[in-house]
Amino acid sequence: MEDHNTANISEPASPAASVASAEIAAEFAALSVEEKEQRRAEWSQELARVEEEINTLRTVLASKTRHASDLKRKLGITVWKELTDDVNQGFKNVKESTVFQRTESVLKSTGEKTASVFGSITSGITSKFSQMKNSESMRSIEEKVGSAYENVKALNRVIKWRS
Repeated sequence: MEDHNTANISEPASPAASVASAEIAAEFAALSVEEKEQRRAEWSQELARVEEEINTLRTVLASKTRHASDLKRKLGITVWKELTDDVNQGFKNVKESTVFQRTESVLKSTGEKTASVFGSITSGITSKFSQMKNSESMRSIEEKVGSAYENVKALNRVIKWRS
């Protein structure tokens, strides 16, 4: 079991760990050869015990996971149902969050203001069209288009009559 990961020991993760590593190295260097060997033997034994405990815990966890899966299967709880329940719970949590409620309120207010602006624009356009429709210019255009249409219709009748 000499397959120890020495990269983690030689490369500290933070400045504080670096200082601690330097202190440990200094203390270790001050030991006699016999004390160093004894410490290494103690650490190796402790590491072996910890790795054995980790493996035992992994085995127990795998067994418990299988047992939980069997119970869920017997209860009719499928992976799909769990996923659906988790997603639904997530949506519920989001909807109940104050951030979502504030965002919803802002969006609702913005929608109402936008609808009000579009309503004003629409009524303004409708009003302008009504004014245009009742204007002299529009009546004149309507008369000219109407008489042009009647002339084309009459011409079409003449052409059909001659054929």
